Amino acid sequence: MNSGPSNDGRRRSTPRQGPATARTIDRPLRLDDLDRRLLALLQRDGRATSVELARRLGLSPPGLQRRLRRLEAGGVIRGYAALVDREAVGLDLLCFVEVKLAHHRPDCVALFRDQVQALPEVLECHYLTGESDYLIKIVVPNHKALETVLFEGLMRIDGVDRIHTSIVVNEVKASTALPLRAPAPPAAGRGPGTGQAHR
Repeated sequence: MNSGPSNDGRRRSTPRQGPATARTIDRPLRLDDLDRRLLALLQRDGRATSVELARRLGLSPPGLQRRLRRLEAGGVIRGYAALVDREAVGLDLLCFVEVKLAHHRPDCVALFRDQVQALPEVLECHYLTGESDYLIKIVVPNHKALETVLFEGLMRIDGVDRIHTSIVVNEVKASTALPLRAPAPPAAGRGPGTGQAHR
């Protein structure tokens, strides 16, 4: 797995985990331009060392470490991980499944979400507006495995009414990098002043 930047410029042999992904952020951190540039660099190369990152951003290594700790503690950086090519490990079939629930009682919704969390083939599950209730992203090695997930997994969850499955023929774009554009500056005479970033 990819690891986060180390203090001494060497790569870590084990991953350093950030804050728990389920952490609730009451007040989002205010990010300056250096924060966004740092995040963009880490999204491109999560194994970059602190020395490399500090040099590219014009920061001292201790200053960079302070920024990293602040971003991690604030839940902006949720962790560090390797991006594994699914086809290289035999997971050739990528699918999207629309799920419609028969009813929306709180206990049924909670049961569905708990059951979906327990399915390792499910990479993502999103609650939607519109005709379908959920959109699920599934990865499996073949059609037989897909059939097992659908009919012995999803369709056996109490409250599921119907599902509609679409198989991906070709991934046109697949990215984990967020577009970290800097926000537009406030109009002249409005908003707080923009002080220098702490280095």
